[in-house]
Amino acid sequence: MAKELTSRSENYSQWYNDLVIKADLAESSAVRGCMVIKPYGYAIWEKMQAELDRMFKKTGHVNAYFPLFIPKSFLSKEAEHVEGFAKECAVVTHYRLKQNADGTGLIVDPEAKLEEELIVRPTSETIIWSTYKNWIQSYRDLPLLINQWANVVRWEMRTRLFLRTTEFLWQEGHTAHATEAEALVEANKILEIYANFAEEFMAVPVLKGVKSANERFAGALETYCIEALMQDGKALQAGTSHFLGQNFAKAFDVTFVDKTNKLDYVWATSWGVSTRLMGALIMTHSDDNGLVLPPNLAPFQVVIVPIYKNEEQLNAISEKANEIILKLESLNISVKFDNNDNKKPGWKFAEYELKGVPVRLAMGARDLENGTIEIARRDTLTKETVSIEGVETYIADLLKDIQSNIFKKAYDYRASVTREVNSYDEFKVEIEKGGFLLCHWDGTPETEEKIKDDTKATIRCILLDGDKTPGVCMVTGKPSAQRVVFARAY
Repeated sequence: MAKELTSRSENYSQWYNDLVIKADLAESSAVRGCMVIKPYGYAIWEKMQAELDRMFKKTGHVNAYFPLFIPKSFLSKEAEHVEGFAKECAVVTHYRLKQNADGTGLIVDPEAKLEEELIVRPTSETIIWSTYKNWIQSYRDLPLLINQWANVVRWEMRTRLFLRTTEFLWQEGHTAHATEAEALVEANKILEIYANFAEEFMAVPVLKGVKSANERFAGALETYCIEALMQDGKALQAGTSHFLGQNFAKAFDVTFVDKTNKLDYVWATSWGVSTRLMGALIMTHSDDNGLVLPPNLAPFQVVIVPIYKNEEQLNAISEKANEIILKLESLNISVKFDNNDNKKPGWKFAEYELKGVPVRLAMGARDLENGTIEIARRDTLTKETVSIEGVETYIADLLKDIQSNIFKKAYDYRASVTREVNSYDEFKVEIEKGGFLLCHWDGTPETEEKIKDDTKATIRCILLDGDKTPGVCMVTGKPSAQRVVFARAY
């Protein structure tokens, strides 16, 4: 099956599309621009959900759900917000259909026009803040720490599975606070959660930073982000956390009485990650043979493939495999025993390699006699034969090693293509090679736009923990507070 994949060196974009489809992660749907997430792909997303949900709840957040439809007037209340999303909105204008008079099918009933059009949720700040007005009266009602798991719709002309589709899945947090300081702490706390999740579970190294004014979320005062680097040298925004100030509270008149009995507007944050993380996972680790999944997110971490000639051998292998499975599951290791007799072992080996299963065990009659088992690890494509006795401990250690190894590989690659650039001529040459470029910029949107127009590179972030040494802008020669991170991006 791997031979059916386009190689990364030949056509990286086609390799990605081939892999998403052939590994049974997702496919395009009958609805243009939308995707069907298949069971194997959704199982990975469910593991992402579960870990993030645990992290949110551990820090005091709770889940709720808000309407899919947003009155158009709500979106209009925050000027920057409506400007940022107006071109991406799907709009509901009528509330019913009727049979065409000539019997040729259904048409929109012209008499069923809505008094006010409804926007299909592109993001939920407006509908949520209209609700918070009813929930918040006093400082005793704060902080309000709400998250929702939902789908959103943003109209897209050019789509790619997981990376950019008209409808996608995500979580969006929306919090309300009594002070500016508390809201800023919240926005940064979420940024840390996202970064920890990306690195500890996805094995994807990320940069933590703040967006430039041009790249900021519409309606935010500050946008914090994590930025990942894909194997083709392009950046991918993997998560954002926004400090919204009092903008949405003022737009929807959400006030509270503070401890001094003074009336004030609440302070807000919003934050989210989406199924775009699936794209990041694929493009950071996978190879020309298929997916490479970090054990912490693999739908099953170990697969056992029996090799047998008759039912008697299968029964003996199954008995021993079940013993191993019980021991592995006692260590919270997920296992699949593939005794499907419709496929040969060689086909199964190729299939599980394509799907990125971290560890594959092969067991035959001779292995039972010798008390051994063959172990193949997906990240290095190496195999070894070990004793069945104590194999569960060996596999537990192996999974940890695989998790750290694929993180290190991604980290080392990023380090190898991250470099400082000091002149604009040099920048134009280096940006063609991909990677993160650390450059001085004068802080103006005009210079930022010029660089984008000239080179298609954008400021990915201003590093929170980067070198603060001042310098001069590579384009204008004007003073620069610190280097910022440029890259071409998805």
